[in-house]
Amino acid sequence: MAKPTAENQTRSEVKSRASIKRPPMFTILMHNDDYTSMEFVVEALIAVFHKSPTEANRIMLHIHFKGAGVCGVYPFEVAETKVSKVHDMARREGFPLRCSLEQA
Repeated sequence: MAKPTAENQTRSEVKSRASIKRPPMFTILMHNDDYTSMEFVVEALIAVFHKSPTEANRIMLHIHFKGAGVCGVYPFEVAETKVSKVHDMARREGFPLRCSLEQA
């Protein structure tokens, strides 16, 4: 089968490619609380968000001093899964750690 080129593409093929939109992105925020340990927050940032230890510590300190911090920006389904993983990890360890989503 020949590769499509500009000469042999139909207008509908070109139009459909042009109308594809990127999915809306969502920012994941992790919130400070008085019970979750700083070590656990760093562990969650490394395990779920694939942050380096240095970056995870920087984000954890931001969360600690400012009340909330950005963990990442993802399409909705990915963001929702990551939030669920953090909540599951926290519950297993007995922490009330919370994350939330905001449309970017």
